[in-house]
Amino acid sequence: MKVPEKYQFIVALGKALHVYGIPSYKIQTYLTEVAELQGITGSFMDSPTWINYVFYEDENSYNYVECVPPGSLNLGAYSRIAELTNKVIDAKISNSQIHEELKNIHAKTKVVNHFKLVLAYAFSAGSFSVLIGTNLVSFLVSFLLGALVYFLVYLTSKSQYLENVFESLSALIVTIICCSITLIFPNLNLGLTILSSIIIFIPGLAITTALEEITSKSLVSGGAKLFDSIILLFKQFFGVLLGLALMTSIVEIDLTYHVSELPKWTILFAIPILSITLLPIFQVRKKDILFGVLTGVIAFFMTVLLSGYGVLVSTFIGTLVVVGISSLFSIISKTPKTVYLIQGIVMLVPGSKSFMGLSNSFFNPATTTGSVNLFEQVAFILMGIIGGLLFAGTFRDRRPKNN
Repeated sequence: MKVPEKYQFIVALGKALHVYGIPSYKIQTYLTEVAELQGITGSFMDSPTWINYVFYEDENSYNYVECVPPGSLNLGAYSRIAELTNKVIDAKISNSQIHEELKNIHAKTKVVNHFKLVLAYAFSAGSFSVLIGTNLVSFLVSFLLGALVYFLVYLTSKSQYLENVFESLSALIVTIICCSITLIFPNLNLGLTILSSIIIFIPGLAITTALEEITSKSLVSGGAKLFDSIILLFKQFFGVLLGLALMTSIVEIDLTYHVSELPKWTILFAIPILSITLLPIFQVRKKDILFGVLTGVIAFFMTVLLSGYGVLVSTFIGTLVVVGISSLFSIISKTPKTVYLIQGIVMLVPGSKSFMGLSNSFFNPATTTGSVNLFEQVAFILMGIIGGLLFAGTFRDRRPKNN
C-alpha cells in the first residue's frame, strides 16, 4: 500500500535516522515528536532490519513496514539530520523541502576521501599499539597493517562476498602477515600487533549501544544488536585463531613474547591522535572536530587518573564526566551531544578488553587466571559505561534537541 503523501516525510526521516546508526529508542522518540507537532497520530517501531510505521485517523489507519539493512554510524549525517528534525519541529521547513534536504545529506555521505581514511586507519592502529605498550617494530607494523585493512574495506564495496566475510578475512590476513614478520623481526609483539591492526572493528561501541538500548527497554532492537556484536567479535576471533593455527603448523611462534620499549611520553601524543583518527571514520563535521577530540582525550585521562579506584568506579565516573562535557559542548556548538558522547565512549575501549580476554584464554592456557580477570574488567567497563549513562539521565532525555 502506498503511503499517503502527508506521511511520506516521516517515513523518509525515519529511514534516514536508521541508516546512519541512531539508536532505536531515539528514532522512535524523534518520529513521535515530529508527528505530534505536525498534528499526526502515529506509532513507530525500529529494529535493526526494519521499521514499522502506523498512522491513525478517525476511521482508518495506515500501516507501512519497510525492510532496511542495519545502519552504520555516521556522526556527520546524524548531526545534520538532527538539525533537520529540529527545523521540522519548529516549523521552519515545509514538508516538500524535507526530501530535498535529505537528498543533500545522503549526497554528502557519498563523498569519500580515501587518502584521509588510509591515514586514519593507519594512525588508529599505530596509536593504539602505543597506548597498550609496544616497541618500535610493532608500532610500524601496526601502522602499515592499519593502512592495509582500509584497502580491504575498500574492496568490500566492490564485492558482496568480501563484504560478508570481511571481519574474518581481515583478521586472518593480518594474523598471517604478523606471524610471517616474526621470522624477520622476532621481537615483534605478535598478539598486540594483531589487536592494534583490527582495533577499529572490535565492536566495543556496538556492544555498549546494544546495552544502552536494552537498558532503555528497547529489548527487541537491543537484544538483536547485542547478539550481532558478539557474533562480530567471534568472527574476528575466528580469523585470528585460524591464522595462528595455519602458521604454527609451519613455523614456531611465541605468543607470550611482549616487550614495551617506547618512552612513556609517547602516550601523550597517541591519545589525541587516536581520538583524531575517529573523525574521518565517523565522518564528523568540521565544526565538531575540536570538541570531539577534547571529549575523547578527557574520557581517556579520567579513567587513567581514577584507575586507582578500580575499573568499575573509574569507568563510571569517566562516563559521567563525558556526558557532562558532551552536554556543555552541545550547548556551545548547537550540535547533538550524542556526536561528542560517542567519541568519548569509544576511548573507553571495552571491545579491546573483550578481544584480549578471549585471546589470552584460547591462545595461552597458562594465563587462565589472567584471562578471567580480563573478562571481569570487560564486564566492569560495560557496567560502568551503562551505569554512567543511566545515572547521568541520558535515557530520560529523549527530546530531539541537543540529544
